[in-house]
Amino acid sequence: MSISAHTYPTLAAVARSPADLRTLDESRLAALADELRAYLIQTVATRGGHFAAGLGTVELAIALHFVFETPHDRLVWDVGHQAYPHKVLTGRGDRLETIKQKGGLAPFLTRAESEYDTFGVGHSSTSISAALGMAVAARHRGEQRNVVAVIGDGALTAGLAWEAMLNAGASKADLTVVLNDNDMSISENVGALSHYLARILSSRTYAKVREGGKRMLRQMPTMREFARRSEEHLKGMVLPGTLFEELGFTYHGPVDGHDLKALVPTLRNLRNLAGPHFLHVVTRKGKGYAPAEADPIKWHGPGPFDPTSGTIYKEAASGPSYSQVFGEWLCDMAARDPRIIGITPAMREGSGLVAYSKRFPDRYYDVAIAEQHAVTFAAGLACEGLKPVVAIYSTFLQRAYDQLIHDVALQNLPVVFALDRAGLVGGDGATHQGSFDFSFLRCIPNLTVMAPADENECRQMLYTATTLDGPAAVRYPRGTGPGVRINADMTALPVGKAELRREGRSGLLVLAWGALVEAAMAIGDRFDATVVNMRFVKPLDESLVVQLASRHRAVLTLEENVLAGGAGSAVGELLAAEGIAVPLLSLGIPDRFIEHGSREECLEMAGLDTPSLLAATDHWWTALTAAPARIRIMAP
Repeated sequence: MSISAHTYPTLAAVARSPADLRTLDESRLAALADELRAYLIQTVATRGGHFAAGLGTVELAIALHFVFETPHDRLVWDVGHQAYPHKVLTGRGDRLETIKQKGGLAPFLTRAESEYDTFGVGHSSTSISAALGMAVAARHRGEQRNVVAVIGDGALTAGLAWEAMLNAGASKADLTVVLNDNDMSISENVGALSHYLARILSSRTYAKVREGGKRMLRQMPTMREFARRSEEHLKGMVLPGTLFEELGFTYHGPVDGHDLKALVPTLRNLRNLAGPHFLHVVTRKGKGYAPAEADPIKWHGPGPFDPTSGTIYKEAASGPSYSQVFGEWLCDMAARDPRIIGITPAMREGSGLVAYSKRFPDRYYDVAIAEQHAVTFAAGLACEGLKPVVAIYSTFLQRAYDQLIHDVALQNLPVVFALDRAGLVGGDGATHQGSFDFSFLRCIPNLTVMAPADENECRQMLYTATTLDGPAAVRYPRGTGPGVRINADMTALPVGKAELRREGRSGLLVLAWGALVEAAMAIGDRFDATVVNMRFVKPLDESLVVQLASRHRAVLTLEENVLAGGAGSAVGELLAAEGIAVPLLSLGIPDRFIEHGSREECLEMAGLDTPSLLAATDHWWTALTAAPARIRIMAP
C-alpha cells in the first residue's frame, strides 16, 4: 500500500529516506507523528503484526532520525517489535503491509533488508553490546560517528544488557543508550529494577515536591544552590540515575518520549557529548490507539483487525493449540502434585501459562527476559526436591545452553523443559524458527528428548517427563495438532520406545518424529510403507530400528529439525555401528535459515510439506526400485 500524499501529506514527503526527514521544518514533526501513527494503525490492521510497541515509539523514531545522520550515525534498535516506525521512515513504508509474509518485509530488523538496519535482531537485549562494538570500531578506525542503542525496559531485565553496560562504562566509548521505558515488555514487566523505575518515576509526591520547591527557591539564590546539591544527593538515593552513573554512564532524564519539543533538543545535546550517556525516555505502549493503550498485551501482536471498532479478527481454531494443551496439563499436574513449579522467561501468554499463573500464583515464576537464570533457577529448585517445569520457546532455550548442560544435565537434575514453537514457526522468521533443538539436545548426556505426534501424546509425554529422575525435554510445534482426542488421564510412556503405526509390504521403512508423523502416514499409504512414530529422539528405540531396518530395503527418516546432527543422523550412526548397509534418506530442514512466511509456507520452503515429502520420496524410491543393483546410500 503506497503512502498517499492526499491522506498523509507530511509522511509521503519524507518516507523515502531520513535525509528527507531532516529537511523538514521542526514545527512539522508533530504533524508527521500524527500521520505516521495513523498509517501504522491502518496498515497493520490489514494483515496484523507487532503493533502496540511501535505506536509507543513514533516520536522517538522521528526524533532519532531527525537529529542523527543515519545511516552514517549508527542506530541500533533492540528486538524489533518497536521498530515499525523506523521501517516506515527508512523507505519501507509502502511495503509495510507485507510484513511477516513470504517475500515481504522481515518481522524484525535485518541487515540484508536495509542499510538503516545496522544490526539484525530477533532475540532481545543485544542492542547495547552490538552498539558498543560499533562505537569501539569507529574509535579504532578514527571515524567520527554517533552510535545510539534503543532498548526497552523489558529487555533491560536480561543479564546481557548489564554486561554490555559494565563494559561500555569502563571503555568510555562514545555511545548513547536510550531506554524506552513503557513499563512493559510483552507481558507485564517483572523484577526489582522494573518495579523500582515504575514506582519512583511515577511518584506524584516526588514530582510535586520537586517542582514546588523549585518555584519557592527561585527567590532564594543561596538556598537554591544548597537545595540543588541536596536534590542530587536525594536523587542518588531514590532515582536510577546514580545506578547508571555508577556503571560509568552520564544519566539524562526522564524525558517524555511523546514530547518532540523535549526529545529533539535533548538528543541534539547528546549528539555533541563524548563518552557513554544514558537517556531515559518514558513512553506509552499503544499510544494513540485507545484499545492498545488499554490492553497492550492483547495488542502486542494482533492479527488483522477493524481499526474503527478495535475488533481483532480471529480464525476459527480446529482444536486446542499445543500451548493450550501444555497449559491445561500444567494446571492438572499442579493440582495433584504440590511440588510442581512453573517457570517462564517473560512468555506467559505465548506459552499458555495465563490460567496457571492465576490458579497457582505462589508456584508461578516469570523471571523476566533471563533465560539463563530461568534454567539455573530451576536447577536450584530441583536440588531441593521440587519439580520445576520450564516453559520456553525452542529458539530461546539456545540462549541458556551452557546452563542446560552444566547446571542441569551434568548434575542429572529432574527439570522438565516444555519447548514450545519447535520446528518452523512461520511469520516471526529465521530468528524464531525452532530448527536446532534435536541436534543440540541429543548430544547432552542424561537428557531425555521427546517429540509428540499429536495433542494427546504431548500431554502424556509431559507427564512422562515428570516421572523421570533426570532432565527431560518435550518439544512441540506452534499451532494446533491433527485433532486427536485428549485423554484426561495421564499415563507414563515407556522411555525410549517407539510406536509402530503401519505395517507395509513394499520394503520401505519410514521413521518419523513429531509433527511429521502425519505426513509419514501419507507416505505410508502412497508407497505401502512401514511407518513408525519414533516418539523419542533420545534415547532412540535402537532395538526396533535395527529389527525393522534389517528386514526392509530402504529407510526414510523425517524430522522438523536441521539435518545436521538431528534425528536422522542418529539413525545413520546406529545403522553404521550395527553394520546394516541399507539405503538411507533423511529429510529435514536444509542447511540454511528459513525466512518468514506462514507455517505452511515455511514447511514448503524447507521441503517438508506433505506434497514435497511425497515427491522427494517418489523420486528416491523410484530410483532405488528401478535399479536395485545400484542401490547405495543417497543424500537428500
